[in-house]
Amino acid sequence: MTMPCVTDTHGRQLPHRALAYNPPMLRLPPLHDLIAFEAAARLASFLKASEELHLTQSAVSHRIKSLEEFLGVPLFIRINRNIALTTHGERYLADVRDTLTRLEAATSKLTGGARQTLRISAAPALGAKWLVGKLASFQRAHPEIDLAVSSSYDIELIRRGEADIGIRYGSEDWGGLKALKLADETLFPVASPAYSASIGGLKEPADLQRATLLRHPHLFWKPWFEAAGLDWPEPGSGPVYDDAMMMYEAVAAGHGVALTLKTLFDAQAGSTLIKPFALEVWDRAYYIVLAPDAVDKPLTRLFTDWLLATAGAESAPRAPVV
Repeated sequence: MTMPCVTDTHGRQLPHRALAYNPPMLRLPPLHDLIAFEAAARLASFLKASEELHLTQSAVSHRIKSLEEFLGVPLFIRINRNIALTTHGERYLADVRDTLTRLEAATSKLTGGARQTLRISAAPALGAKWLVGKLASFQRAHPEIDLAVSSSYDIELIRRGEADIGIRYGSEDWGGLKALKLADETLFPVASPAYSASIGGLKEPADLQRATLLRHPHLFWKPWFEAAGLDWPEPGSGPVYDDAMMMYEAVAAGHGVALTLKTLFDAQAGSTLIKPFALEVWDRAYYIVLAPDAVDKPLTRLFTDWLLATAGAESAPRAPVV
């Protein structure tokens, strides 16, 4: 069989192997439709997506509708002014995010390393007292990366893609999100010297019966009571603080005795708070929490590895624990 002769525009014969690569035309939706879809899904709002993309809400809605027509499946459930992803939408979102991230990374390489932003959401007390003091070393090593740091207890914003990395305190189960243990934690009571003196001193755990015990929704007294040999229930009265830093300020002001985590206590250089008892009890742990589709992203992995190494380098023998 005689192969057809192929020539270029100058009449020169081309080798037959040039015929081997003839890729089909890619069947892809417009890029701006995918960007609108990702923004609307991440923000759970066409209006917020329009504000982020500097478009009208009608334009975003039109692009989503165009994408749905292209795919032949609905991506959102529309209920009045609220939207939610369909099953098709949830599956498609994971692939679209991964594709857009890879495209962004490839573009950055080609353009000489354009700046990237990493969004970090930290539990308030840990963010203020531990994380912020460590970030300068990461910035020095990676000046091309901008860090956007916020504080929150809300785990759902990680699931919604509003943060790339979450740092939270809790147990092992994070409802389908990927979790890497950052550091185990112990807790113990703290007080101000003046408050301790005002109630006759805190020489042994039973002296706490004279104290006002401050409470926090995520820190529980009963395990410490049990380790100290006190058959006391979890306190049912006393001030409750949902912000640990506010609770520590209340302790410093002499409002009572509070439980603190060792990491936070150690981070408060120059604090006047005292630790009346040597006893610490193991509690839960700090975790790096990631959405499943963010685990293998290069930027996320870079910061996660650095954070784990930083926490590991600070590990030291604990005081007596139970």
